[in-house]
Amino acid sequence: MRRTKVTFDNEKLQVSTEIMRALAHPLRLRILEFIDRNGKINVNKIYNTLNLEQSITSQHLKVLRLAGVVKQQKQGKYVLYSIEYDLVERASRAVNNFLGKA
Repeated sequence: MRRTKVTFDNEKLQVSTEIMRALAHPLRLRILEFIDRNGKINVNKIYNTLNLEQSITSQHLKVLRLAGVVKQQKQGKYVLYSIEYDLVERASRAVNNFLGKA
């Protein structure tokens, strides 16, 4: 029986955990799908269209933003959200590789 040495880069593990946690919530996935369909979009449009409370939408966007999944850009009195596609693609590839579904 071969033993594999188990080592993790703790910093990378923490970042990966935050990204996966952000992506693993059904409502956050709905929000991401909506942003994906609309490109840059403001929070008012998100919560009005998805019939969510503003505070809940803002909380979920904060989790996505802190994980780096979405980025925000101030435009006048609005904050526009868009997806950080490179990060989402890398996360998707990592999960698929882990599950052997490359």
